[in-house]
Amino acid sequence: MAEAQKRQGGRPLPPSARGPPHPLRPRFEPVDREKTCPLLLRVFTKIGGHHTKEDFAVRGKEPKDEVQIYTWKDATLRELTDLVKEVSQAARKRDARLSFAFVYPDKNGRFVVREVSLSLFLSLSPCKYIYTL
Repeated sequence: MAEAQKRQGGRPLPPSARGPPHPLRPRFEPVDREKTCPLLLRVFTKIGGHHTKEDFAVRGKEPKDEVQIYTWKDATLRELTDLVKEVSQAARKRDARLSFAFVYPDKNGRFVVREVSLSLFLSLSPCKYIYTL
């Protein structure tokens, strides 16, 4: 068996420098939508920009413009866009720009707003899945 590679000073190299990396496996398996229960995605619509993190600071006092979407983790942004368009007349306009952001608590419990997609309605990538954002 070959001796482990070492840096100057005699410490072993990190695993990635010891040899070829392990083969990559797909990040997620495709979801069987017939057998898998959907998740609840709470969508808050707003014209002109995103809500601020302070809008979500108090549980139960989130913005009133909520749309609840039951979907799967492999849903595309195109699918979400189509669902939002069904309930929001402003999103159906020809020049509508849709911007998606995640709102979630960080490890200290403070909310973070992270923009994940900004695109023209017609050019929204059908390949972006929720789990890749």
